[in-house]
Amino acid sequence: QVRLVESGGGLVQAGDSLRLSCSASGRTFSGYTMAWFRQAPGQEREFVGGVRGSDEYTYYSDSVKGRFTISRDNAVNTVYLQMNSLKPDDTAVYYCAARAVRFIRVTAGDYNYWGQGTQVTVSS
Repeated sequence: QVRLVESGGGLVQAGDSLRLSCSASGRTFSGYTMAWFRQAPGQEREFVGGVRGSDEYTYYSDSVKGRFTISRDNAVNTVYLQMNSLKPDDTAVYYCAARAVRFIRVTAGDYNYWGQGTQVTVSS
């Protein structure tokens, strides 16, 4: 069982940066593949990026590649999402997710554990 708690959301202006954190419970955090998803009003939950636990390999959606960076610190059971050059289209609730399998998946249904979400709003 893994419990995830996101933090770091807020209201920023276009071009600003923001870092989200996701703190996880559990003793086997390093074995989990972690991912960030986001969901804007009226839209489906969208994959943002993920990081494997075994080798910290990362994979991003095309919409954030080059602007967002995912990292993890297994010593403190935390995964981060550094978001740079934010755009109004990045406005959404951002969710942290975990799966106890090595491979990163882009479908929300492939993840077993979810946080409660944190709101990110980017004004133009």
